[in-house]
Amino acid sequence: MKTFTKTLLAGAFLSASLVSAPVMAEQKIAVVDVQAVIQSLPQLADIQVRIQEEFKDQIQAVNSKQEEFNFLVQKLQRESATMSEDEQKALQEQIIALRDELQQTGQPLQQSIERRQGEERNKLLGLIKQAIDGIAAKEDYDMVLNATAVPFAKTEHDISQKVQEQVSKAK
Repeated sequence: MKTFTKTLLAGAFLSASLVSAPVMAEQKIAVVDVQAVIQSLPQLADIQVRIQEEFKDQIQAVNSKQEEFNFLVQKLQRESATMSEDEQKALQEQIIALRDELQQTGQPLQQSIERRQGEERNKLLGLIKQAIDGIAAKEDYDMVLNATAVPFAKTEHDISQKVQEQVSKAK
C-alpha cells in the first residue's frame, strides 16, 4: 500500500510538472520603458508650450513682483549705511509686504501649473496605455511589464520603440 501511494504521488507531481512547463514556455512577455517613452514624445514639448501660454500673464506678474522684490533687497543692502532708520524700516516693511504677496500668488500659481502638467501627463499615459494594449494584442503578448520593474530583459522583448512611434503619431 505504501508503494502504491508513493507511486501515485510521484505520478501526480510528474504530470503537474509536465503540464505546467509547456504553459510557462508558451507565455509571451514584453517590456516597455514608460518613462523613456514619455521623455521622447514630441507631444511633451507641445504640452510645455501650451501650459506656459495658458499661465503666461500670471507668470509675468509673479516675475515682475520677484524682480521688484530683488531690487528692493539689493537697495536695502546697498544703501542701508546712508539711510535713516525710518527709511530702512519703511523699506523693510515694503520688502516684507512684497514677499508675503509673492507667497500668496506664487504658490497657488505653482500648484495650478503642476496640476495642469499632471492632467496632461495623465492624457499621455492614457495614449501610451492604448498603444501598449494595441501592440500586445497585435503581437499576441500575454504580459507587458514596465522595464523599470524588470532586472533584465532581452532587447527583442522591448517594445518601447514601437509604443513611442505609435503614440507620436497620435494627437
